[in-house]
Amino acid sequence: MHLSATQRGILALVAGIAVFSLQDVILKRLSGDYPLYQAMIIRSLTAVPLLLVIVRVLDGRLTTITTPNLGWMLARGFLNFTAYTAYYLGLAAMPMADTVALFFTAPLFITIAAALIFRERIGPMNLLALAAGFAGMLMIFNPSASVFDPAALLPVLGALGYALTQLATRVLGRTETAGAMTFWGNLTFLASALALAAVFGSGAHEGATHPSLAFLTRGWQEMPLRDLLLFMACGLIASVGLSLLTYAYRVAPSSSVAPFEYSFIIWGVLWGWLFWAQLPTLLAWGGIALLIGAGLLVIRAEAQREKAAPEGAA
Repeated sequence: MHLSATQRGILALVAGIAVFSLQDVILKRLSGDYPLYQAMIIRSLTAVPLLLVIVRVLDGRLTTITTPNLGWMLARGFLNFTAYTAYYLGLAAMPMADTVALFFTAPLFITIAAALIFRERIGPMNLLALAAGFAGMLMIFNPSASVFDPAALLPVLGALGYALTQLATRVLGRTETAGAMTFWGNLTFLASALALAAVFGSGAHEGATHPSLAFLTRGWQEMPLRDLLLFMACGLIASVGLSLLTYAYRVAPSSSVAPFEYSFIIWGVLWGWLFWAQLPTLLAWGGIALLIGAGLLVIRAEAQREKAAPEGAA
C-alpha cells in the first residue's frame, strides 16, 4: 500500500512518541534506587556514537556539527536539560499521566513567550486556548485537595523550559542543522549531569524523603548489569525516537503531524495503569481533555498563521 508523505510523517511521529514513552517508564521505575544524573550520564554517553551516525545520515556529513554559534547552542542545550530535569523530577513523585499532561502546557508557554520575545500577535483562538489550557492545568493541580504536592509544579516548569528551548531552536534553525543542535544538546546534557554528579555523587546530601528531592540528591549507586542496560537503552530510545520525529517533520507539514504529539498522553495513561495501577481522577481527566483541546487550538492557529503569511507578503 502506497502512503503519502503526510501519512508517513504521521506514522513516524506516532512511532517516535511511543518509543520516547518507554524512556519515561524506565526512569520512573528506577527513580527510587538511583539519582537522575546517573541515568543522564549513562544515557548521554550511549547516545554520542548513535547521534554521530544520525548527523551523518541526516546532514550527509559530520562537519555540520562545527558551528560559530557554539555558545548559543550550549545555552539552548542547558535550557533543554533544565526542562527535562524538572519533568523527570516531577515524574518520580507524580502519576505518569498527570505529569505528561502538565508538560503539555508547553504550547501555551510557546504562545506567550513568542508574543513577549518576537512580538507575535495573540489572536482570539490563542486567547481561548490559553484560558482553556490553564483551566485544565488547575483541574489537574486540584488546589482544593487537602494536600498539594509541590512536585506538580515541576512538569510545568519543564514545559516552560521546553517552550524557551523551542523558541531558541526557531532562531538557531536558520543557520544550524537539526543534527548539530541535537549533538550539542546531548553533550550539554552530559556536561550538566556530570556537574550534578560532582555535587551529589558522594552521597553527602542524601536523606531526602520526598521522591523528587531523593531522585536529585541521592549519591552515585552501584548497579547490576540489568539496570545498566536499561539506562543505556534510554540512549538508544532517545536516538531512535529523535530520528523518527525528525523524519516526521521533514517529510510532512508540521501542522499535519504536530497534533499527534498528544498521543504521548495516551501512553502516559496506559503505562501508568499497567505498571503502577494509577489512573487520573475524574477532575484530572477533564483537565487533560482541556489541555489537549487547548494545544490543538494553538497548533491550528499557528497553521493558519503560516498559511496566511505568503498572502500577506504578496
